[in-house]
Amino acid sequence: MNPHLNQLQPYPFQKLRQLMEGITHAAALEPIHLQIGEPKHATPDFIRQAIISHLDGLSIYPTTLGAPALRNSIAIWLGRRFKGVEINPETEVIPVNGSREALFSFAQAMIDSSVRDPVVVCPNPFYQIYEGAALLAGASPHFINTFPDNQFKLDYAQLPDSVWARVQLMYVCSPNNPTGSVMTLSDWQELFALSDRHGFIVASDECYSEIYSDEDNPPLGALDAAHQLGRTGFPRLVVFNSLSKRSNAPGLRSGFVAGDARLLEKFLLYRTYHGSAMSPVPQAASTAAWNDEAHVVENRRLYAEKFSQAIDVLSDVTAVQMPDAGFYLWIKTPISDTEFTRRLYRDYNVTVLPGSYLARNAQGMNPGEDFIRVALVTSPQECAEAMQRMKLFFEKLGI
Repeated sequence: MNPHLNQLQPYPFQKLRQLMEGITHAAALEPIHLQIGEPKHATPDFIRQAIISHLDGLSIYPTTLGAPALRNSIAIWLGRRFKGVEINPETEVIPVNGSREALFSFAQAMIDSSVRDPVVVCPNPFYQIYEGAALLAGASPHFINTFPDNQFKLDYAQLPDSVWARVQLMYVCSPNNPTGSVMTLSDWQELFALSDRHGFIVASDECYSEIYSDEDNPPLGALDAAHQLGRTGFPRLVVFNSLSKRSNAPGLRSGFVAGDARLLEKFLLYRTYHGSAMSPVPQAASTAAWNDEAHVVENRRLYAEKFSQAIDVLSDVTAVQMPDAGFYLWIKTPISDTEFTRRLYRDYNVTVLPGSYLARNAQGMNPGEDFIRVALVTSPQECAEAMQRMKLFFEKLGI
């Protein structure tokens, strides 16, 4: 058995279940689940219809590279979303079965474990798949803590040169899970310079890129930053995106990777042996989804409504602000994040996720400690009710 499996920690939701064991929640109140980033808005009907119309695809073995129609739709979408970005659909994009599996498998293909002590760098707090991918690829994860006092920017000086010299891969998440921060052009320029100096690959997780409040100011993406900075061919850069959040289709398990053709050629070879080709049925639905923007605009409208409600209610009792993008509130707690989570569930039947479960101890601290992540994924009515209950809890604490 792979000995690296013993290095994996329980997943955050497993920890949450253990935290809640033995608690009797307030039975008079309907449960509201805000702990997991699973969109609850309705999946657009045209995506459902595309699945029904292409069920004949069940009789066909798919290719790992994906159908030309899907790759073209992704390349066109990228050019439409990030003005001036040109992606070759033959060599610079691969459809994947959701960003999660691709983020994980990418490390397995890219890490050279024959080199002594390879390193993967992650932001902290972070999406736990990054750490698991690093460990199972035979690398050591190192973390850069992020804090609200500098808008959760990555401070590369936290890691010494002796670590950077061993870095082979760095995961970044912009818009960030859980903080909602978005990297600026100068942030990307600094990261690209570091990548050039040490030769590591940048894996940019952008699955929250289409959830933002200002229609005239969408979040900057890595490919867009590379284009603006004249980095032809996107050297050592691959981005990951999906339809789960953008199109309310988490069960479709559909996304893409795009960027450096040299890296994607090797990743495609890995995926061919891994057996991770997308079925023709979700490929057809995905093509339809990437070709349509109207449902995404409506999706953003619903999230904007929920954020407005939440901030209006909670700002009376705690410091809370609109994130740059994404659908999470990252809220400081007046007591420990785990105790806050337990008591909120017990007394008000609202479930959130302790921030410490999304981070690791690094540089002598856990930067997620005494925060909670609140996913505004359910209906506006349920979210409004949950915010009122949270307000009552903050007032009850009176700290």
